[in-house]
Amino acid sequence: MAVNLTELSLPQLEGLKTQLEQETEFLTSSIGQLKVVQTKYVEAKDSLSVLNKNNAGKELLVPLTSSNVNDTKEFFKRKIDFLTKQIEKVQPALQEKHGMKQAVIEVMNIKIQQLQSQQASQLGTTKA
Repeated sequence: MAVNLTELSLPQLEGLKTQLEQETEFLTSSIGQLKVVQTKYVEAKDSLSVLNKNNAGKELLVPLTSSNVNDTKEFFKRKIDFLTKQIEKVQPALQEKHGMKQAVIEVMNIKIQQLQSQQASQLGTTKA
């Protein structure tokens, strides 16, 4: 549903601005959390590189699992790709909300200027 911002009152615009600020904050936080998890998967995937032939015979502590290194690398790659896609989905929504917030602020500024000029002209006519 499209809303004509110029038809909203200043209190309504203020409420909309607050809502958009909260949504922007939430989306920014979500992207941050996704990136943290993504980094952990990247680090885990990179740590698998120690399991190579150059380290043959060296003592190494590894978790006992049924999957081999290639399966694990593939698992981490899938997780990293999934998180990348999620970040790519959230990013446009964040940009859209930010743009909407800027539009609301611009309309609020115009309305405030209109109110101030009305008040100034009313004061001018009262003196006459």
